[in-house]
Amino acid sequence: MASLTIRRLDEAVKAELRLRAARSGRSVEDEVRVILREAAAGQAPVAPPAEPSPARAPAPAARTPGAPASIVLIIGGGIAAYKALDLIRRLRERGLHVRCVLTQAAQQFVTPLSAGALADERCYTDLFDPQSEFDAGHIRLAREADLIIVAPATADLMAKMANGLANDLASAILLATSRPVLLAPAMNPMMWANAATKRNMARLVADGAAVVGPNAGEMAETNEAGIGRMAEPLEIVAAAERLLRPHAPGALAGRRVLITAGPTHEPIDPVRYIANRSSGKQGYAIAAAAVAAGAEVTLVSGPVMLPDPPGARIVRVETARDMLAAVEAALPADIAVFTAAVADWRVAEAGAQKIKKTAQGSPALTLTENPDILATIAQRRDNRPPLVIGFAAETEKVIGHAQAKLARKGCDWIIANDVSPASGVMGGDRNTIHVITRDGVESWPPMAKDEVARALMARIAGTLAVNPAAPAAKERA
Repeated sequence: MASLTIRRLDEAVKAELRLRAARSGRSVEDEVRVILREAAAGQAPVAPPAEPSPARAPAPAARTPGAPASIVLIIGGGIAAYKALDLIRRLRERGLHVRCVLTQAAQQFVTPLSAGALADERCYTDLFDPQSEFDAGHIRLAREADLIIVAPATADLMAKMANGLANDLASAILLATSRPVLLAPAMNPMMWANAATKRNMARLVADGAAVVGPNAGEMAETNEAGIGRMAEPLEIVAAAERLLRPHAPGALAGRRVLITAGPTHEPIDPVRYIANRSSGKQGYAIAAAAVAAGAEVTLVSGPVMLPDPPGARIVRVETARDMLAAVEAALPADIAVFTAAVADWRVAEAGAQKIKKTAQGSPALTLTENPDILATIAQRRDNRPPLVIGFAAETEKVIGHAQAKLARKGCDWIIANDVSPASGVMGGDRNTIHVITRDGVESWPPMAKDEVARALMARIAGTLAVNPAAPAAKERA
């Protein structure tokens, strides 16, 4: 069972349970579970030691191997609270156990019923709840969690945390925990920029809190924009997963990975531009997978509508020439993965003003070729990454065209995929790729783009492990 609620016990029994739990270093709820297991097995309940060891503070019972990690999600009071409902779903999709705590202000935006239904757990709201506080429920929540997430982390909640206040359930849990805490700030840009908020954030980071976001964008208020939007649920999940598995050795630890993603925009005039249908999803997924593998990642991104992969350094560009300059500035690197759909041509002379319709008909646009970023890097004599990987987005003769591209560009691998409209790859969430090297062709089954990214990182790590072509870029820099 996920949780245990005990009612109608007289005070003497409650006192005895509290005493047993304290002596065992368990919560009252876990102590009752132990008693029930012993009774079900036909064993006489084993009394705990008469006195608790003064050297050991009460701690949660060890989680059964393979059991899901436990998350306490504290939902603060802000319009971004609606995103917390999707966050619950995303956390549970990854097999995590979620308990929700709503502040009084949060209940103005989402209800305990909706959060509890998504978590499949009772939702907690009251510091003085008689159903849980007879065994110091806020202490239990603080200690039984593997990670506490605060999303949205409002200016008020952050101020309480920074100054050690504990006048409601959320702040009491945060003050009582020794577990990692992940903050997802969300507030008006003026509040985020306020000196008091900056001081509080600095204090919290110094105290060990992890932070994801906030992002820039439109606010809930009309005509308000800036930094203050809560990170997207998938960004928060990625940050949480890193905190839950911080000691797992990364297959690409110590390596620098350079990735390009998205389209480029080549201006025709100040209003119009040449572009393509690339969404950037595959490149962003590869960047996230590289971070998860322990690499130091630089993502050079054309214009996309995607959240930043947590942990990657993002360099935003518009044109192919901008992208090449950013790529060269990011060297040296151990691995370069060029997923960006760079425009092959640009207008030779972009109009300084918007081009108007005239009686003479359509304007003549003279096109000139853009720099070939993949070939430029693959054919460098100095500072060439040991492993250079290009992408070939084709609509016909996918493998044949990709093999020709591999020979022409001078890169080490080409990842070929069919981007014809029927495939749904451009802008979609799935991909079917062929890994083409000088040794042959590997055709992979259809997968989600994040699965493709993880499999590609594993393939890269395996190649470097068998044939470490060069010292890490950090050693060469």
